[in-house]
Amino acid sequence: MRTDLRLIVFVFLTLLAGCTRTPGLAAFTSDGCSLFPDSSVISSSDWCECCFEHDIAYWRGGTADQRKAADAQLKQCVADKTGNTALAALMYEGVRVGGSPYFYNWYRWGYGWKFERKYQALTPAEVRQSEQLLADYRASDAKPVCAGPVATPKLDVEP
Repeated sequence: MRTDLRLIVFVFLTLLAGCTRTPGLAAFTSDGCSLFPDSSVISSSDWCECCFEHDIAYWRGGTADQRKAADAQLKQCVADKTGNTALAALMYEGVRVGGSPYFYNWYRWGYGWKFERKYQALTPAEVRQSEQLLADYRASDAKPVCAGPVATPKLDVEP
């Protein structure tokens, strides 16, 4: 009887562990600049494409150094598009403070993964998966977040 109970507990825990395993990367989504305007309401400045490219990096996640690089690229992109270094610095500081993978929100670093992932390098298989999901997104009928054409960013991940 005791052996049967142990077997039942073992099977239950094995099934439970299988249910709580981290799944693969979720389909890509972007909301533009999340909690910040996508463009200026008083001028023709538009930095939405910068946020879209930043969302790709944040969706995929990766290491802390990759996050720093993605945030620096956002800052540079906004400065280049608008000529406004103060705006670029403000956005940079915002994502550095609010984009931590330790915050349970929809715009955190690695938001395409379950919350438990945090900072973790992508495996070659995960890189391929992210590239396929991005290609699927681009081929879909998804409504574009930004008004203009969006460039395909260089994915800064070692396969």
